[in-house]
Amino acid sequence: MTSLDKPTEDTTAETEPDARAVTEAALFEAFGGLRGMIETVLPGLLFVTIYTINKNLHMSAIAALAVSLVLVVVRLAMRDTVKHAFSGVFGVAFGVVFAMMTGNAKDFYLPGMLYTLGLGLAYIITTLFGVPLIGLVLGPVFKENLSWRTRNPGRKKAYARASYAWGAILLAKCAILFPLYWWADTTQLGWVLIALKIPPFLLAVWLTWVFLAKAPAPIDVFAEMEAAEKAEQERKAAASPAE
Repeated sequence: MTSLDKPTEDTTAETEPDARAVTEAALFEAFGGLRGMIETVLPGLLFVTIYTINKNLHMSAIAALAVSLVLVVVRLAMRDTVKHAFSGVFGVAFGVVFAMMTGNAKDFYLPGMLYTLGLGLAYIITTLFGVPLIGLVLGPVFKENLSWRTRNPGRKKAYARASYAWGAILLAKCAILFPLYWWADTTQLGWVLIALKIPPFLLAVWLTWVFLAKAPAPIDVFAEMEAAEKAEQERKAAASPAE
């Protein structure tokens, strides 16, 4: 090994854990972590539990919507980000309205199932067109925006792999749920849906972490803009005495 090779290896060894930690933190922020998962599961779990006990659509729907609103209020009281809780409220509200309109308790789950189907297709289609959806979602979190599209091909490839993984997992989930929507009763569909909430999500997040942890580091475009702005200010400051 030459003297030129050794520093490069040491630097890689030192920066790789940092890159993995940054990737893990960014994914945690983007997808809400443990609390976000609880906020996603709890309303549906409450709905199917109450409906299993008393078969009362109105009581089940109101309870699910109420707990979603409580989760938002708790977030607001703690001055925490509410995007995950709000998305849960909207999803539950659509389900409640749809089920109330049709009178079919299974329709509480239909908007969420259609959203999952659309999202799975979006992951696949955007990747086929060279703009993988997961890159659009995580780019701002990593402070790289869309720089990965033209300036970081290795990272674009990782985003493409992650998007294909998300798409395949969500479409596989739909392949299980939609037949149950037609053939199973409300409680069977509800419990299967609850069982499929977290494991596929964790698998998709883990695969995203694996792909991105091995990818080139993101280009911090915000830091580049700040450095360019600072350099411009220094240039003007240096030129002003001569003027």
